[in-house]
Amino acid sequence: MVTKQLNGASDDADLRRADSLAREIFSDIANKWALLIIEALGERTLRFTELRDAVEGVSHKMLTQNLRMLERNGLVERVVHPTVPPRVEYSLTEPGQALRKTVDVMCDWTHRYLRHIEASRQSFDIS
Repeated sequence: MVTKQLNGASDDADLRRADSLAREIFSDIANKWALLIIEALGERTLRFTELRDAVEGVSHKMLTQNLRMLERNGLVERVVHPTVPPRVEYSLTEPGQALRKTVDVMCDWTHRYLRHIEASRQSFDIS
């Protein structure tokens, strides 16, 4: 995987620039599975199957890909316990916990405006 490297320029944090590192990170975390995984982990530590059960509808492949991406970005910690079979646990890191606060606000916003959005969709679809 090729990724942009931080060069210390303020351009790296500019989401409006197509070549910014910030946009690459934003693209990684701004998908439904990543947000749902972050919300599901919360302040808990979960095993893979517990996490898959908590995020209804996620496939094994998508959960694996998103956990790897979140781990790569330092938002999720993966701990492998040397047992037979191996026990793997996932939890949010400090930056992951900070992001979770934003995800919680987004979830609250969704609950607050769900009826409005549903009504707007119905009105739009009729016209």
